[in-house]
Amino acid sequence: MDLRFGDSGPTDEERAAVDALLGPPESSWEGADRSDADLRWARGGRAARDRRDLLLPGLHALNDRVGWISEGGLDYLCRRLTVPPSEAYGVATFYAMFSVRPRPATVLHVCTDLACAAAGAPKLCQAVEARLGPESGVKVERSPCLGLCERAPATLVVRAGEDAARAAADGGTPRATAVSAPATPDTVVRAALTPENAPEEPAAALAVPQAPDPGLLLLGRVGTVDPAGLDDYRAHGGYTALRRAFALGPAGVIREVTDSGLLGRGGAAFPTGRKWQATASQPDRPHHLVCNADESEPGTFKDRVLMEGDPYALVEAMTIAAYATGARRGHLYLRGEYPRALERMEHAIEQARARGLLGDDILGQGLSFDIEIRRGAGAYICGEETALFNSIEGFRGEPRSKPPFPVEKGLFGKPTVANNVETLVNVLPILTLGAQAYAAIGTRASTGPKLFCVSGSVARPGVYELPFGATLGELLTLAGVRDGLRAVLLGGAAGGFVRPDELDIPLTFEGTREAGTTLGSGVVMAFDDTVPLPRLLLRIAEFFRDESCGQCVPCRVGTVRQEEALRRIAERTGADAAADITLLREVGRAMRDASICGLGQTAWNAVESAIDRLGAYE
Repeated sequence: MDLRFGDSGPTDEERAAVDALLGPPESSWEGADRSDADLRWARGGRAARDRRDLLLPGLHALNDRVGWISEGGLDYLCRRLTVPPSEAYGVATFYAMFSVRPRPATVLHVCTDLACAAAGAPKLCQAVEARLGPESGVKVERSPCLGLCERAPATLVVRAGEDAARAAADGGTPRATAVSAPATPDTVVRAALTPENAPEEPAAALAVPQAPDPGLLLLGRVGTVDPAGLDDYRAHGGYTALRRAFALGPAGVIREVTDSGLLGRGGAAFPTGRKWQATASQPDRPHHLVCNADESEPGTFKDRVLMEGDPYALVEAMTIAAYATGARRGHLYLRGEYPRALERMEHAIEQARARGLLGDDILGQGLSFDIEIRRGAGAYICGEETALFNSIEGFRGEPRSKPPFPVEKGLFGKPTVANNVETLVNVLPILTLGAQAYAAIGTRASTGPKLFCVSGSVARPGVYELPFGATLGELLTLAGVRDGLRAVLLGGAAGGFVRPDELDIPLTFEGTREAGTTLGSGVVMAFDDTVPLPRLLLRIAEFFRDESCGQCVPCRVGTVRQEEALRRIAERTGADAAADITLLREVGRAMRDASICGLGQTAWNAVESAIDRLGAYE
């Protein structure tokens, strides 16, 4: 593809898709037919460049309409936004869900990541590919984790067309999607050829084995409350926390969150109150609030379950965070592989806006706040907060160097507070119970409840809510761990393995650190002795190689070298593997010490723990 403006023009479909998002072009400088007036002055310029953040939605609009992004379509979008085609091409090729090469309108994503691989995804993929040949009009793609680990193996069908593009341009959900999980060759083929006949997705409550249980602080409404019903949400305690926030005032809310000891639930475990206070105290305006709902860690699906089962809780929690930190606009960056969560959140935001719970003068308190949803497009690295900012702004999702930190210069260069879904939803019980009562749950250093995503070799996979301090063994007993347990992966691909004789590890941030592993975002994957460990490690290495943004040399080169070494020793042990294990340690140390962000710094963790704790290649 030419990296400058070329001679290719957009098709009528591509033009319609972009115009539905941006409105009709005003001059030939933006792609309209040339007129005499256009020869006397140029329009666009700075005003168009200020809309660069619409580049990602524009790419979605093109991809949703025709299934891929052509040179002519990309050129037209670039003219509308005054973005150099070379930069837009770099953005379009950054995301796994986009294609700059022709492909059929229907794409079938078959998850081949850790939980699905252990559940037979490779055989499923082979069977589906044998039945869906080129003449079927379906493109089969092996996909990283789809966030459906409790129903592995999983597939997602995405069908491009006018309806999908129109829905996306209106800020809505592309309707031509179908999920099949747990998937069989028959259900997958049926979903791919006729998405309208695909099996219905089960209720979100089925992903919560403890439901219905009103005693749960975070999951208590899942399976009990109609996720589409705002009145039902309010009847079950909804918006009580927001009213208390107004009674406390912004400083009082931050004091409650600080006194509660709430730590971020995305893996970094940074004190939430400190982050909010640092943002609120910045004199530079405006302030921004970003909810990171791009959970892409293999084995993680808790945020999806919250958004599907209790969407108004997130809307309320974001409103409270905005009130405390002085933000007037919230950005919900939602994973592109979550069509039902997207639909539920869109509906919740629309209903809240219609009832005066978003917009101007919320509940008559003078607060003006609204939420915009931004769809991701398949990039694990965008879970890193500064990479997420770049993605929203229309650039490649590459992490930024720190300092400055986001609380000083974040989204659009302004003070920004970024939290994930679980962290924000924890604010509701903090305000309804009070900081001291909340802090009494869990341990002194890890307060409150924690959500754990349990999958793999267990009888009851799903999201579990337990107070910090419960042991790994207690959690696995709840989930019904199967006989022949060989290893447990804590924290996902960026976490570490533990042995079956280490199940007394307390599930706290400090407890897992002392045990030489990590809690991460709450992933708990159990593997029995039927799962070949070397193949599992190779899949982890492939994941990091694919998901590295390539910005820094230690990660860009190190993830490739790690995969190469693991591929060489996949079937070897003992002395035959010794040289490559030495190489793996050297590469791992380099990535951990010198990578810009957490992806490269943690890419060696799981492999190291498998070698040292499990004797993977002895």
